[in-house]
Formats: sequence, structure tokens, C-alpha cells
Amino acid sequence: MTTEAQAFVKEIPSKAESFADWYTAVCLKAELADYSPIRGCMVIRPYGYALWEGIQRWLDERFKATGHVTAYFPLFVPESLLQKEAEHVEGFAPQVAWVTHGGDEELSERLAVRPTSEAIIMPMYAKWIQSYRDLPVLLLQWNSVVRWEKSTRLFLRTAEFLWHEGHTAHVTSDEADQECRTILEIYRQLLEDVLAIPVLVGKKPPSERFAGADNTYTLEALMPDSQAIQAGTSHFLGQRFARAFNVKFLDRDNTEKYVWTTSWAVSSRLIGSLVMAHGDDRGLGLPPRIAPIQVVIVPILGRDGERVLGAARALAERLGKVAHVRLDDRDEYTPGWKFNDWEMRGVPIRLEIGPRDVAARQTVLVKRPDGSKATVSLDGIEQTVAAALEDVQRTYFTRAKAFLDAHMVEAKTMADLEAAIRDRRGFVKTGWCQEQACEDAIRERTGASPRVIPLDDEPEETCLVCGRPATATVYYARAY
Repeated sequence: MTTEAQAFVKEIPSKAESFADWYTAVCLKAELADYSPIRGCMVIRPYGYALWEGIQRWLDERFKATGHVTAYFPLFVPESLLQKEAEHVEGFAPQVAWVTHGGDEELSERLAVRPTSEAIIMPMYAKWIQSYRDLPVLLLQWNSVVRWEKSTRLFLRTAEFLWHEGHTAHVTSDEADQECRTILEIYRQLLEDVLAIPVLVGKKPPSERFAGADNTYTLEALMPDSQAIQAGTSHFLGQRFARAFNVKFLDRDNTEKYVWTTSWAVSSRLIGSLVMAHGDDRGLGLPPRIAPIQVVIVPILGRDGERVLGAARALAERLGKVAHVRLDDRDEYTPGWKFNDWEMRGVPIRLEIGPRDVAARQTVLVKRPDGSKATVSLDGIEQTVAAALEDVQRTYFTRAKAFLDAHMVEAKTMADLEAAIRDRRGFVKTGWCQEQACEDAIRERTGASPRVIPLDDEPEETCLVCGRPATATVYYARAY
């Protein structure tokens, strides 16, 4: 590493030696976010918000293609509505922020600042849904929610965070369940095909379900510190909320029935997952399909600066038709400083062009994941860059998948499971009889939680704790 590069990244601790400090430093140094004066809250800076906009655009296109429409519901939820579904309110109670005054006047009823929106949406369903002809209802909204966290960690744990909420109502249980699975597959594509983060797909055990849900489908990713992170969830709510809020419809057989409902979400926590999954000691690593800037062009002016700058501008114009391009023509910084700046920001491809390159009709192409360099012709540069971007995308996913595969182990005994969790080996697979007492025993002895039961579950022979026949396979891990 050059002296200039060392000075640039000196504020970033080693990822291997101090993962938490490294993560925070990268978020700050790459200008993704900053701490706000408000306890527990962060400010998402433009570069970080551009990542959220990319996620939002990709998802919104898929949601609209599957028949969903966007709405918006109030930020405030009256306490009486929140209390209607007992298990739901109990699950959120410790994290709810309350409004007790409007101006100088004390409110007659407390208002919860939206921790999630089921309790404000269901009364509207009761008003809008009268017949099977009104179903399905396929709604989503883009908004923020507030959950009063005890600690703050940029993107991963903040009092307010961004997400979308999907809320749907259906005639039958099967339709609602299929909705959950459809959304889960959209989320999987986002994680694996766009963010290049491999995931385990399955459902949560009862103890980890969304408060008030009959079933929760989940995507679980593994971060480089061998801790799991819940990357997205889709909840089959059954008829609990429909019964609590009296949401009924007249079916084709002329009988009145309760609707079947779902809810689902991913949040700005995905940006934190992205940082952890692909970053290194040089800063961010962004897969091209989510990178706000996919290609940066750095002219090395030399003695023939105007000619080089003109060639760089022409190159940017050409590539702008196939990629998100930035020409860095700032004259107050050296090329070396620019190289490090864009590496810090995770730009997938850098093109360097100087006087000799202009004369030879070529440019130097540098890939962010490994810093590999190649001199390439300007003839057909659009195709060359497009292929390089796809190669970078594959590289990030392949690396992350190799890490995941290497950090999934099987435990046949409690001693094996305890050792695997202690040594941070990642996901630990084991059999389970589905008795809560056995799960509790593992939690108490390891500090790990059951993250996911695979959808294609083929249970192990016996439960690791009690020795009885296993009825499910569960992956345990420490988690964010």
C-alpha cells in the first residue's frame, strides 16, 4: 500500500481484528450515514440513500408486476387499535414510542408512533372489504417506522428506520400462503441476484415469529463475523387480525367469512448487510447491480491535459449508455487520492486514461474486488465494461457463497453445538423435536437463537437435546 493510500484509510480499523469498529468507520468514511443529535437516530447521507433508492426501484418494479399498488397510512396508531390483537401488542410493547401531548394539551388517548402498520390498516380493510369481489387487496407502502432500541448501530439498529410494508387480504388460506411465498422469492432474488448476498430460505420457529403471525417465512444471511442477520420476512397472519378487527366478506356461497391476511417487509438494514458482506480494509465493496456509480473515469492529465480530458469526456459519454458513469475531473486532487476515494466508496470499475492511453486508443481497467488491472482497447469498450461489471457481480456473490458454505456445520451433540457457536463457525444445523423446552435449553447454553427451518426440510434422525425423534431441522447462530 502506498503512503498516500495508507494516509487515506488510516481511520479504518482492520476488518479481521475489529469488525464492529471497522463497520462503523466504513459507514462514516464512505459517507453512507452519520449520527444525529437525536438519541438512537441516524442521518442517511446522499450516497447511502442512493443505495436505498436502488433497492426501492428494483423492488417496486417487481411488486407492481405482481399486482401490488402503493398506498399510505398514518404515522400514528391509537392505543385502542394497537391493543386489539393481544399477542401483537405484547410483542412490540417494549419498543413502542408514545405521543401523549398535542401542543400543550394532553391527549385523551395515547398515540403509538408507527412500529408497524397492521393495527391502522385493518380498520380500513373492514371498511373497504364487503364481498369476495373486493379481494384480493394487495397494498404496500414506503415509509419509516419507530422502535425504541436500547443501542444504536448505523443501519443495523436505530430507533427510526426505512422500510416498505406489504399488507394483503385474501379469500382463502392457500392464496394468502402463496402470497407469502411469492414475496419471499422476490426478496431472495433481491438478496442474491442484486446485492450478491446468499441466504438460507425457510420459516421461523414459533418463538421467532412476527408478533401475531401464524407463520413467518424468512431469509437468513451470514455476515463475515459469523453472525446471522435476518434479511427479509414474509408473514402469514392467518385470520387473527381479521377476527380482532372484524374484517369479513360475503363469499360466493353467500356466507360471511373472515379474510386471510399477510404482511411483509425488508428494511434499510440491508444497507448494513451490504457493507458487512462485501467491504474490506479499503472500504465499501458494491456489487454493480446496486452501485449508484458503476464506473468511474480518472483522467491522468500530464502535459497534454486538455487532450486527455477531452478523451475522458468522450469515453464517459459512450459508457453512459450502458452504465452509471462518473468522470472525476476534479483538479484539486491527485489521481492517487481519487483512486483511494473511489475504492472507499466501492465503485466496481475504475478506468484510468493518460496521454499514452489516448495515443494508443486504450484505457486501464481496474476491478474493485481484487484490484486487478488490464489495459483494454477503446474499440468495443462498451462491451468490455459490461462484461467486466458482470464479472465483478459474480465475484462478490461467489466469495460470499463460499464463505457461507464454509460456515455451515452440523452438530450431533450438545457439546458439538456449544463448540461451534463458541468458535463462531456460523450456522449450526441440528435436529429438533419442536418442543420449546429443547429450544430453550440450547439458547441458555449457547446464547444462539434458532434462525431458520429450511423449506425443503428433511429432519435429522433425533433431537439433539432430548434424543426423541426429530420433526424439524433447525439452523442456529448468534445473530444481530
